[in-house]
Amino acid sequence: MTQQTAVRHKRGGLYFEGFTPGELTEHRYTRTVTQMDNMLFSNMTLNPQPLHIDRHFCEQETEWGKPLMNSLFTLGLLIGISVNDLTVGTTVANLGMTEVKFPFPLFEGDTVHCTTQVMSKRESSSRPGTGIVEGNEIPYLPAMLDKKKQNFLNRFSADPEVKCYLPGVPRATYMPYPFQIVQSAKTILISYEYAGAVRTIDMGKPGPAPVDSWMGWSIGHWEGDTLVVDVTGLNDKTWFDRAGNFHSGDLHVVERYTPRSADTLMYEATIEDPKVFSKTWKISMPLYRHVEKNAQLLEFKCVEFAEELIYGGLRKQPKTK
Repeated sequence: MTQQTAVRHKRGGLYFEGFTPGELTEHRYTRTVTQMDNMLFSNMTLNPQPLHIDRHFCEQETEWGKPLMNSLFTLGLLIGISVNDLTVGTTVANLGMTEVKFPFPLFEGDTVHCTTQVMSKRESSSRPGTGIVEGNEIPYLPAMLDKKKQNFLNRFSADPEVKCYLPGVPRATYMPYPFQIVQSAKTILISYEYAGAVRTIDMGKPGPAPVDSWMGWSIGHWEGDTLVVDVTGLNDKTWFDRAGNFHSGDLHVVERYTPRSADTLMYEATIEDPKVFSKTWKISMPLYRHVEKNAQLLEFKCVEFAEELIYGGLRKQPKTK
């Protein structure tokens, strides 16, 4: 049975629990604006304002002496630049803006840089409880919050998944790559498309984990139709997500796979780690079977995409951008 979840976007958009008030994000992308941007935006929005499209008018009748970039274009550009780092694949809607100011003019040829600061956050009043974390908050110990913040700031280079390392449990389940479950009487095999990850769930009593590993030591049993998997022996090198949520080597995960229909499972993972969290917490989400004809599990070999990040600093001659 092949399952896939659609609750996490591979480009790293953040969910509610990934935002921390006061946190700053300096966005990677920049954009040099042109007069063609002005012309196209003004034409698209049916805006005849000569401040943006008439160079002769601006030279003769304005204090700037040249066209101003349309302010709404500037606002849209700033929002767009921020999406890739913060909300791609995760936002539901932009509900409004309380205050927008343009303190300085923007002209063609200027390069726009963007920084976002999280001022505050609150749970949705119209859609409460829509996150995958029950209670919408991961209960970190106060002493662990600084590490989580540092992970977030360095997420595009420090996240083990960026480096093509095995994702660990439970992250392997909600990455945007399918996996296949192969079942026998004594053993269940889960094979993941991402990085060739594999788990073997022993349905007997094999004893404690002989050594810590990326995917851990899985022991399963049945509670009615629900497959319950007790996962220990996980190392401390994996993260829960691109937001920098992490754990220690004492992580203990209990998974529950419950069929809801012929093509869907309900997945729950209860997470315990007394070195990092003040109490246990739980995530839950549906998993969906691939139902297209001839569906098959492929291999996503991501090593070639990670080589520059991991080994690029060892080049004899630095790579030119």
